[in-house]
Amino acid sequence: MTRTGTGRSTRWKDLTPGQQTALLTLASVQVSLAATAWADLALRPAEEVNGSKGKWAAIIAINFVGPVLYFRRGIRR
Repeated sequence: MTRTGTGRSTRWKDLTPGQQTALLTLASVQVSLAATAWADLALRPAEEVNGSKGKWAAIIAINFVGPVLYFRRGIRR
């Protein structure tokens, strides 16, 4: 639920079908990015990861930014 300018929470049923679709699409992308990053991290040897695997596992949990950071900065090339 989000807050509107009136202090009232927006509920799922208050969203238009287009807004619901957009929200579900963004959520699917986020979950897919995170799952792919965690799978890669789990299978990648520690010496191919910049920093600790535990640190990257926590960073990946940050919406959108975490998985992108992992793929851009977390993997040694």
